[in-house]
Amino acid sequence: MTSTRRDFLKTAALTSVAAACASVTNAAPAVVTPAPGRKRLKLAIATYSYWHFTDTKVSIESVMDKAAEIGVEGVDILHRQMDLPELAPLTAEHRASLRKLKRHAFRNGLEICCLSTHQNFVKPQPDDLAKNVEHTKKCIEIAHELGCPCIRINTGRWGTSKDFDELMKNRGIEPVLPGHTEEEGFKWCIEGITQCLPKAEECGVMLALENHWGLARTPEGLLRILDRIQSPWLGGLMDTGNFLEEPYAKLRAIAPKTVYVQAKTYQGGGKWYTLELDYQRIAAILREVNYTGYVALEFEGNANPDRAVPESIRMLREAFA
Repeated sequence: MTSTRRDFLKTAALTSVAAACASVTNAAPAVVTPAPGRKRLKLAIATYSYWHFTDTKVSIESVMDKAAEIGVEGVDILHRQMDLPELAPLTAEHRASLRKLKRHAFRNGLEICCLSTHQNFVKPQPDDLAKNVEHTKKCIEIAHELGCPCIRINTGRWGTSKDFDELMKNRGIEPVLPGHTEEEGFKWCIEGITQCLPKAEECGVMLALENHWGLARTPEGLLRILDRIQSPWLGGLMDTGNFLEEPYAKLRAIAPKTVYVQAKTYQGGGKWYTLELDYQRIAAILREVNYTGYVALEFEGNANPDRAVPESIRMLREAFA
């Protein structure tokens, strides 16, 4: 082959490659279509996973640092774990500390996805009920200051158990307060939550009612409240560890109303009880209702959380992949 012909072929080849590259560069980007019926879930870590109400608190900032290292998208803050007086009014100093927490989360690439609060709407005295409503409204303000879109709320309970250990010994069941009825308890609870909803809408914060001890101990109790209060600012919080018997049928019952999930694990054995939960099965239940949102780990075992929490997150990633 002559040098002239070789030069011609080389030039033609280079021209073809350049044309192909230009075609790729100018082409519209490929559109990836998600599989039908599948919505993205995000994982979070509850700060409760590192502090189970012991005398020495674990700082929220340190849990955020650990969550960022593990690689989850969010953090669920336990209100009682914060360096704020639980029941006092919010001050300018308190708000400044909340903004610092918000900044710390942002610097770690985390969303504060939930504030887990405590209140008791099962109160026969109107003044006591009003105090719990005002406390919940303050919690909504805290969430708003944090840029947090959701707070966990409880119904509260009758308080006829001597302490929480006795309540757990009785599998979360306690007698109705003498002189009152369960019907009254639901009435007070519905009134209390309803009074909190205007504040929730004003601040853009969802109220997620947990299947916790008390009136929402059963799916029927939780759904009775959620069905009665028709508001886009109220939904259900599925705690996978709070149905002690036949959990899967009960979790399936509340799944359609679920707006937030807290997933319990118990490495090293739980303080009050241990459940062997099948998270592949739970993930399938949530897929049935096209659940979109966060699944926040609540590690409640006695093992070292620095080992158990990353292990639990790996398991949840596999189950919800």
